[in-house]
Amino acid sequence: MVRTKKGLTDRHQKILDFIEEYVNKHGYPPAIRDICVATGISSTSVVTYYLKQLTEMGKIERDEKSSRALRLANAPRRDLFRIPILGPIAAGAPIPVPDAGATYIADEINGVDVARSLLPKEEKGAQLFALKVQGESMIDAMINDGDIVILKSAIEAKNGDMVAIWLPARDETTLKYFYKEKERYRLQPANPTMQPIYVNKDEPLEIKGKVMMVIRRVDTVAA
Repeated sequence: MVRTKKGLTDRHQKILDFIEEYVNKHGYPPAIRDICVATGISSTSVVTYYLKQLTEMGKIERDEKSSRALRLANAPRRDLFRIPILGPIAAGAPIPVPDAGATYIADEINGVDVARSLLPKEEKGAQLFALKVQGESMIDAMINDGDIVILKSAIEAKNGDMVAIWLPARDETTLKYFYKEKERYRLQPANPTMQPIYVNKDEPLEIKGKVMMVIRRVDTVAA
């Protein structure tokens, strides 16, 4: 393999060139499979290996937990903003929250960079936060255990919206499709092996946010 300056091979340079071209065209980074197709590399693990080398060389910055969380080291960040990851959210049986009635404390370090161009125009000024998914009840909605969901703060939802819901009486939170029925609320999973959660209308239920987008784990995408 031909070496170029500063230890780069032709394949390293091809990957760098494609990342720059893709970001300029789409406004956000390519996924690992996009890089595979563009460079003729058949294995996602090989691409991951080259990305690790490029990170060590200081050519790119990368979060290994997400397929698209990469950028050229010298690229401007004007179209990126950091969304804090506030904590976990259950996509399965509801999980307890740390303290009844308390919201998660945002960890600005434990956040995710998102291109503004990925969001609908009307949502770019919305209050956004991220939660890490635990469980597999939303797998048919292409949301897997370990993925990160980006949400817009909301207190109301329409039938069919995917929302983060807090159940104060149970000290539990969950991620589900929301449906308002005659005498109850139905929190519907996207997994045919799991049953809905039913909440009577006399039981308190609080909607915390609507899902806007999903950032998938690298091993989930590459599988």
